[in-house]
Amino acid sequence: MLELIQTILLYKFANRSREELQAMLGIEDLKETRLGKELLAEGRQEGKLEVVPEILARGLTIEDVAEIFKLELELVRQIAEKEKS
Repeated sequence: MLELIQTILLYKFANRSREELQAMLGIEDLKETRLGKELLAEGRQEGKLEVVPEILARGLTIEDVAEIFKLELELVRQIAEKEKS
């Protein structure tokens, strides 16, 4: 329940800095909250997706890229098709 309240407050005060939110909510490390972990995971996923076209252009197969970056094969295929057009 506490995590839900913290998440709501984080969204409500989106214009505050991380330090301000941590102090206001009494959170030691924002990255250790469920929201923080989810945001980090999303950022990592986006980072992977950004480099997929470059990796494919260097000759790796769609299957190899999906395996290396632990992405769904269909997602890598979609990115490859988008780059072709």
